[in-house]
Amino acid sequence: MSSVSLTMDQADTRAPAQTLDAFLAGIERRAWRMAQMALGDREEALDAVQDAMLRLVRSYRHKPAEEWTPLFWGILRRRITDLQRRRKVRSVVVGWLGGGTDNNGDTLPVWEPKGDEPDPLHRLQDAQSYAAMSEAVRELPRRQQEAFMLRVLEGLDVAETASAMGCSDGSVKTHLSRAMHALRDKLEEWR
Repeated sequence: MSSVSLTMDQADTRAPAQTLDAFLAGIERRAWRMAQMALGDREEALDAVQDAMLRLVRSYRHKPAEEWTPLFWGILRRRITDLQRRRKVRSVVVGWLGGGTDNNGDTLPVWEPKGDEPDPLHRLQDAQSYAAMSEAVRELPRRQQEAFMLRVLEGLDVAETASAMGCSDGSVKTHLSRAMHALRDKLEEWR
């Protein structure tokens, strides 16, 4: 009789994980389609869905099954929004630097200027824009520098940046917004 109760106890502890697995398997295709529509990129959509699934499992696996659906879609929505914002901010930064790929078609990090243009005038302009960007970032207050470098250059999300900076998500957003405004003003001539 004790082996039967042990088996039932084991089944009780495994059931939520199997149910969560079934929930994720049932929602993944719809989630991927939604993310792909929003992001326009298959790989980014897959990353967003995987991140959302991992966050649901890590943070909410003990919640009742009826709460998983709104939790999952909320997590995915925020992840998609983060990726869209990151893409927009990076495109502004890449625009300031004058490019984003080298001659092989490889994407350069946003902080690395293109330097292999055949035209010396383009190389000079890239070097000057990079120097202007570096100087403008150095002139920012320390917390704005941190928020800008972690969010834009390193690509951390808001929560990761907040954890790294030891502040709230709202503070990260405020510091980044102020940094972007200041950089836009200082680097207007490079647009």
